[in-house]
Amino acid sequence: MATYDSNHVKNIALLGHAGCGKTTIAECMLFEAGISKRRGSIATRNTVSDYHELETERQSSVFSSLMHTPWKDYKINIIDTPGYDDFVGELISALRVADTGVMVLNASAGVEVGTDVIWEYTDTFKTPTIFIINQLDKDEADFDRTLQEAKTHFGNNVVAVQYPVQTGAGFNSIVDVLNMVMYQYGPEGGKPQKLPIPDSEKERADTLHKELIEAIASNDEGLMEKYFDKGELTEEEMKDGLHSSMIKHDIFPVFCASAEKNMGLGRIMSFIDYVCPAPTEMPAQKTKAGGELPCDVKGPTCIFVFKTIIEPHIGELSLFKVYSGTLKTGVELVNENTGVTEKFNQLFLMEGHNRVPVQELVAGDIGATIKLRSTHVNNTLHDKGANIELVPIEFPHPNVTIAISVANKGDEEKLSQVLHTLQEEDATVRFEVSKETKQTLLHCQGELHLKVQQWKIEHIHKLDVKFEKPKIPYRETISKKAESNYRHKKQSGGAGQFAEVYMRIEPWYEGMPNPEGLTLRSKEEIDLDWGGRLVFCNCIVGGAIDARFLPSILKGVMEKMQNGPLTGSFVRDIRVSVYDGKMHDVDSNDISFKIAGLQAFRQAFMEADPQLLEPIYTVEVLCADEMVGAVMGDLQTRMGLVEGMVADGHFQKITAKVPLAQMYQYSSSLRSLTGGRARFNMYFDSYSPVSYEIQRKLTEAHNKHEEVQA
Repeated sequence: MATYDSNHVKNIALLGHAGCGKTTIAECMLFEAGISKRRGSIATRNTVSDYHELETERQSSVFSSLMHTPWKDYKINIIDTPGYDDFVGELISALRVADTGVMVLNASAGVEVGTDVIWEYTDTFKTPTIFIINQLDKDEADFDRTLQEAKTHFGNNVVAVQYPVQTGAGFNSIVDVLNMVMYQYGPEGGKPQKLPIPDSEKERADTLHKELIEAIASNDEGLMEKYFDKGELTEEEMKDGLHSSMIKHDIFPVFCASAEKNMGLGRIMSFIDYVCPAPTEMPAQKTKAGGELPCDVKGPTCIFVFKTIIEPHIGELSLFKVYSGTLKTGVELVNENTGVTEKFNQLFLMEGHNRVPVQELVAGDIGATIKLRSTHVNNTLHDKGANIELVPIEFPHPNVTIAISVANKGDEEKLSQVLHTLQEEDATVRFEVSKETKQTLLHCQGELHLKVQQWKIEHIHKLDVKFEKPKIPYRETISKKAESNYRHKKQSGGAGQFAEVYMRIEPWYEGMPNPEGLTLRSKEEIDLDWGGRLVFCNCIVGGAIDARFLPSILKGVMEKMQNGPLTGSFVRDIRVSVYDGKMHDVDSNDISFKIAGLQAFRQAFMEADPQLLEPIYTVEVLCADEMVGAVMGDLQTRMGLVEGMVADGHFQKITAKVPLAQMYQYSSSLRSLTGGRARFNMYFDSYSPVSYEIQRKLTEAHNKHEEVQA
């Protein structure tokens, strides 16, 4: 492949809601450039980007895919991203390294919820963006409505560069109001005829041409003066104005296409070449130290890893962008995050699952390598002594949790290895072994994301696993004051065990007065790992118990607080006052007082009106106006308390407080309820008392389990 300098590399990410035609657009681009000899399709399962077995099975994108193609004097790196919100990690990684976002809209469906979600990220990254209104050959296609929706959602800086003469089955002509010509396509699409705009379209073309000029001039004082002087701008002036305005995230040009019929993509690729920004024209990258790293081939070599693919028989394939300098085969770079020096024995360009070997990659280019020993997503690698760390990608918090276990004993270690592999490939996948619930928990973005991980575990890693509903991490506390005493006495021939402890427990709250009627000698305040606090007070007078035994009493209390009397859950927000007791000169020891302290605490706890607390989450749902009633009703059936609703762009954001126990499989329910046209986020809010009936059922279930275990 020809060598391109940094100014002639363009990096684009294909974005859009599922079903808008991103993958088909990628096929057209590769075909138009001669990279592919035939245009693959989703239906025939032979596309370059959707090459994974799971994607061909589902007939939709699940993973982002990197491709490249020459066009005229430029090289375009293309990242095709999935459209479902469940795979947002793939989207964010692509936007982190792309210099232009290509937002694809379905001309029949208009702006969908997925599009709004993606727009939030393009706005966060300030990614220059163009729109393609695709599928204009469909009978339900409506260009004007889709364009107006885009303006409503994303602002009036969304401006038409093209419009179709006709939509539906007769779609074959596009009027370009930038260079004021009409492109007419044959039945097979491809290269169009370049024709004068017909008289019937001149009025509309002139109107949109003027709107485009005004949008461009309004963002550039120099062009505004020229426009006022001459009443017109040249095509080159308009392109220059679009170029600078796109870099500043001020203008978002709109194009027309039918990717299925291969109409419109060549013109869009030329616009990407000549108008969309090169990496060298984008703002310098920020470093964690607060500095900047410009995209300069003469600078120190520095790359950023944005994606990892683990391939059978090959190992880890690291995808990266060169942000500075030139990366050549055989060079050694230092990983700023791990301190490990990595050697780049091979460099590749990607064509879906195919790798094209190259000898070097310049600043701004995107490529891949294999078998880096200790490099992961979000790592920065650089020349020795450069000490550069680029700002990492911030991945969103998971919304779905499932408990996972092996079906066959002895596979536990393999499961741990597999989960580490899943997390290495996808930074939005997280797992943990919960000390509290004694379960291995897998956290994902949504039910669809979870199903993908299950498929990979079973089909790629060949591991038989079970998925179960995760246990709820309840908390236990008390509602009133109670006192108890416990004598531990054990005699077994030689030295025995003896300890007696008198204890008062009370609900703890910030600023509470000292224990009433007791002499406070000292207190220890402990912020518990699981939330809340334990305050341990020494109120012993007269030396009834030596001070050296108090840590043992506290240890017994803490042990029981980690396995609460009601359900075995963690206990929180309690003040314990030890005020009396007895000891024996010979038989008293640490273990005796630990046992006495544990049992005294357990007895007092059960007499202090114990209360089970459940985790409450703030749930935010984004949906269209017509779905608000159904979404609210569903949240209320889940014992949710709807707190409010506010407009969020073109949609409504509903906020509710919902018990975690009621959120199991909510992602699937919401998708079914709204036809996939809503999304949600959830965050821990607080703990709240459960009802008496729920507490009774959970306590009985715990007691039965304890009896079986005994």
